[in-house]
Amino acid sequence: MAGNRFNAHQNHGVGIGLRIPHYEHIFARKPVVDWFEIISENFMMDGGRPLATLDRILDEYRVVQHGVSMYFGSATEPDPEHLRRLKRLVRRTKTPWLTDHLCWGSVDGAYTHDLLPLPYTWEAVERTAERVRRVQDFLEIPVAVENVSSYAAFTDSQMTEWEFLTEVVERADCGILLDVNNIYVSAMNHEFDPFAYVDAVPAGRVAQIHIAGHSRYEKYILDTHDHPVVEPVWRLYARAIERCGPTPTLLEWDDRIPSFDEVHAEAKKAERFLHRETPELAEVAQ
Repeated sequence: MAGNRFNAHQNHGVGIGLRIPHYEHIFARKPVVDWFEIISENFMMDGGRPLATLDRILDEYRVVQHGVSMYFGSATEPDPEHLRRLKRLVRRTKTPWLTDHLCWGSVDGAYTHDLLPLPYTWEAVERTAERVRRVQDFLEIPVAVENVSSYAAFTDSQMTEWEFLTEVVERADCGILLDVNNIYVSAMNHEFDPFAYVDAVPAGRVAQIHIAGHSRYEKYILDTHDHPVVEPVWRLYARAIERCGPTPTLLEWDDRIPSFDEVHAEAKKAERFLHRETPELAEVAQ
């Protein structure tokens, strides 16, 4: 696959999320990690211990920024001060791309601190794409939007989630952070084929992939990031790599966080897919 500004970082390999319980291990042992993903909002300040810690990480490792509060689909405009602080952090980390979620979560300055799914309507496509374009132009780096997990559907939706995602990224001329665990969670909750989703997204726009674990309950599954990746999600990941080529991949483990070595070992399982030839991947994806 030919590289473009969204999938041109095929040498980034596999990363893990930078989490406080692992700081001591990282600084003492200096493990070999392809890159760390940071939550942007945790470091958007003018000084103090978080930034000092980040600078120590930047001395040794590549960092990619991931946001949790841009809310591209919200009706209210992005906060200008938030964007200015974000741009300062982008320049500090030299992140090659920036990711955040395709969702809404704020109304009139009030924030839910949750990643709420959007109605899949043409009106939402236009509003969301325009917001992503503005943010990407302001930050002056590629932006990739992440599909979120969902547990309820809007009766006003006019298209599937993957059609909505495709329309937004094409109109915004942005990338995709393809979260295959979120696809699987939503597919099980809403009874659609997760492989149809992966097969439909524009592969050349997939800048990064997330893998994670989830929790299964009697009537639904929940995106909890507190378990190892299950085999159906690995199969979905294999299909994504078959379509997109070697893509920077991040393991999310955000609750009941085990030792660094356990998280790192789970993340490195992705390498067996990244380094395989297409026919072998196809066999796994079946």
